[in-house]
Amino acid sequence: MITFIRNIGILLWRIWFYLLVLIPILIFFPFLLLFTTSEKFYPQFFWLARNLWARPILYGMGFFPKFKREEEIVKGKSYMLVANHTSMTDIMLMLLASKNPFVFVGKKELVKIPIFGFFYKRTCILVDRGSARSRKAVYDSAQKRLNQGMSICIFPEGKVPEEHILLDEFKDGAFRLAIEHEIPIVPMTFADNKKRFSYSFFSGSPGRMRLTIHKFLSTTGLKVEDKKEMSKTAREIILAELIAYENEKPLSN
Repeated sequence: MITFIRNIGILLWRIWFYLLVLIPILIFFPFLLLFTTSEKFYPQFFWLARNLWARPILYGMGFFPKFKREEEIVKGKSYMLVANHTSMTDIMLMLLASKNPFVFVGKKELVKIPIFGFFYKRTCILVDRGSARSRKAVYDSAQKRLNQGMSICIFPEGKVPEEHILLDEFKDGAFRLAIEHEIPIVPMTFADNKKRFSYSFFSGSPGRMRLTIHKFLSTTGLKVEDKKEMSKTAREIILAELIAYENEKPLSN
């Protein structure tokens, strides 16, 4: 009986999450529509998504972000943001992590989500990982956004790994882009998102969401051939922090 009541509570709480995702989109629909008519309005769209969409969702669910910054993101500078991928809340927490406007590179399948997918398609760089032509288009789109002073965000695992996998292998695309454009790589560790709101439906709970912004990795002077080494380095940094958090002994700065 106790388990049944608990599951009903989690069900209602999860339904509340989807309402929190949808309600701001409906309220600010005219502004979202306006700010996605042209790329020059993207900073305004980003501000709205960060402050009037992501923030209310996280706090409305009882999630309390806690940031540990080993290096500060400089306003007006472009970066490659990379992090472990664990939950639907990764998008919201990433938006809170950087005041600098950035563009997500994400799976094209998400455009199928009603309403959310409409704006996702208009603001993100979409990739079909099974298409070489699509991957080439990603590089072209990313270059255009970087030339506009934006940053790029990629979850290099390419998917949310299975529950028993702490951190999956990284794909090289994010690191190749960073090297080609000589922008710093910003590794980030999401410590609690899987525990707070995983893809296992009857799971999760309110609480803190710890995020570590690690020291940046410079790409100055590197060649495309160095992408695998940079991928390995970033993964090792994130994995070490995840293991430390698993042991409840977060690494010091």
